[in-house]
Amino acid sequence: MALTINQIGPCFAGEVAGIDLTKALSSEDAASIHAGMDDYAVLVFRQQPMDNDQHLAFSRSLGELEHAIGTSLRASKDNRFPTNFADVSNLDKENRPFEREDRRRLFAIGNRLWHSDSSFKETPAKYSLLHAHSIPSKGGNTEFADMRAAYDALDEETKAEVEDLICEHSQLYSRGKTLFTDFTDEERERFAPVHQVLVRTHPVTGRKSLYLSSHAGTILGWPTPEASIYLQDLVEHATQRQYVYTHEWRVGDLVIWDNRQTMHRARPFPDQEPRDMRRTTLAGDGPTVI
Repeated sequence: MALTINQIGPCFAGEVAGIDLTKALSSEDAASIHAGMDDYAVLVFRQQPMDNDQHLAFSRSLGELEHAIGTSLRASKDNRFPTNFADVSNLDKENRPFEREDRRRLFAIGNRLWHSDSSFKETPAKYSLLHAHSIPSKGGNTEFADMRAAYDALDEETKAEVEDLICEHSQLYSRGKTLFTDFTDEERERFAPVHQVLVRTHPVTGRKSLYLSSHAGTILGWPTPEASIYLQDLVEHATQRQYVYTHEWRVGDLVIWDNRQTMHRARPFPDQEPRDMRRTTLAGDGPTVI
């Protein structure tokens, strides 16, 4: 059966059929997935019962992995997986849900804000590949916003204004929006801001997109309060319902999204129910600001 992709979102997002991700990926299918990502920005693979090794093998078939080092408040001794996985579950090393006041859980609540993975790194991420191992009884969906469509809908004056703007991104900014401030000195140094462009051009399609994230805290050369409001206005524009696809998870689902062309956010769920989600991330090609 040949690989097929059918659009499922309002202006983007496709569901892939005709492929078994537990088997070695052919060069033809890899090329089709990359082409699908260029077109749809989000691809959904329903009910793929992979183990971690199969997840890694599939990810490496698409590109170089980014390592999840120093991006959360989990100590290395408490990691459930090697650093080629980002553990975005609500589980500790013993697979128990975090207590409600656990600072690791409170930090992770920031993932409910619209963001782009690793925009707080000098070289931000390309693709994220998230696999569902267990899901709660309700909630826990993931929403995606098409930043290409949002850019296209801007008036010409705003397009000219945003074209050359540079933003500072840091997890200190995104967590500050949830009023989480419980950082050690080492963590504050680790989360030092980096610079990212506000408009990105896709290297294959040439299509422009807004590069927004809750991690973006200010615009270089602007007063911070003005920059903060301006960025919030852009986020509100970019996350209107006509630009958003909501993924309702089933166990075994794998979703890939292009962080260069989308934002996403997790939605709330019962905090004492397991939500076991494991993510690999493909490294970006380089900094957005030279």
